[in-house]
Amino acid sequence: MSVETDSHGRVYLSSELRQKYGERFHVVEYEDRLELIPIDENPLQAIREAAGDAFEGESIEELREEAKEQAKKRCESGIRSRKTRGGG
Repeated sequence: MSVETDSHGRVYLSSELRQKYGERFHVVEYEDRLELIPIDENPLQAIREAAGDAFEGESIEELREEAKEQAKKRCESGIRSRKTRGGG
């Protein structure tokens, strides 16, 4: 299948493709091509489905707080490592 852009640079997809993949896409630019990656209407739900029950029962706030704590621990660990090597 090939498509063309209009005078404003817009690409039109058939209704069949829009029904199958949705109406929002992330454009990925490569050196020699572009790819349209469908964006799920509910990205958090898509992640939960992909991860299975790994996050079951946890709210977005709980997941965010846990991610912050892990990032903080990694930063603190990196700072300690540099100090023991004489870098800080």
